[in-house]
Amino acid sequence: MQRPALRHYLQFKDLSAADYGYLFERTALIKRRFKNYEKYQPLQDRTLALIFEKASTRTRVSFEAGMYQMGGSVVHLTTGDSQLGRAEPIEDSARVISRMVDLVMIRTFEQSKIERFAAHSRVPVINGLTNEYHPCQILADLFTYLEARGMDARGNVDMDALKGRVVAWVGDGNNMANTWLQAAELLGFTVHISTPSGYEVNPAIAGISDARCVKTFADPLEACRGADLVTTDVWTSMGYEAENEARRAAFARWCVSAEMMAAARPDALFMHCLPAHRGEEVAAEVIDGPQSVVWDEAENRMHVQKALMEWLLLGRIG
Repeated sequence: MQRPALRHYLQFKDLSAADYGYLFERTALIKRRFKNYEKYQPLQDRTLALIFEKASTRTRVSFEAGMYQMGGSVVHLTTGDSQLGRAEPIEDSARVISRMVDLVMIRTFEQSKIERFAAHSRVPVINGLTNEYHPCQILADLFTYLEARGMDARGNVDMDALKGRVVAWVGDGNNMANTWLQAAELLGFTVHISTPSGYEVNPAIAGISDARCVKTFADPLEACRGADLVTTDVWTSMGYEAENEARRAAFARWCVSAEMMAAARPDALFMHCLPAHRGEEVAAEVIDGPQSVVWDEAENRMHVQKALMEWLLLGRIG
């Protein structure tokens, strides 16, 4: 089989709306096969390198389990057992590692690191999280929404179910917020963002050109009003631990509460990329309540990433 043209997945806007439509259809099919215990291993004899400079639970388990389920194998590297950017230039690490594996996932700090690696890689590179973006998480979040609100009885995905919807982002203007904005611009929905003063989204990093896809709110309750989906993240992301106490004080009003969910649409969903701190960024009654789909969302990381890896390595199927 001829290898498809080399493509990387470094931020959400790297793909087109049509690409996402295809990936969500493949995700639905791959997940059905998984639930029905149907063996599906199109990535036999393919190897995925997982490179972690930031700790991970869901990213490691979802990629590792997903690659094994697809018939491939995994090499796991951390900063303790790789030379990435320390004794060896990132460019040289990319040249070497990409000659030995078929696919690379990197979870690191600066986006520039993964971009430098990809520029010198012979194989596809996937962003497992950087300070600036988290595309695989938003991929899972969007599929989870479509699974709940945009899928027919036969399992067909309706991408139009995203158009005109409102996503309320409550909390830090971080990598998740940046990626939600890219998704909104590309797929035709709006993000209501409410952050404390000093923690706003940086438009230059978000990298969107259409300001109509975002509305900002000083009051998090107002951001949630009429929303189809309410979502948040921890107040202190990895790498910002020194700011923890200052952030706890600044974000005190930005805890997603039952009142905020009541202001959203009656059928609104709640999501959180996890890990969660009940009583900080979200009330226990919300994350453990009937509108929460966080556990489906977490599982779907694995299924969307399987579809992504299949597409990057094999191209479109059928």
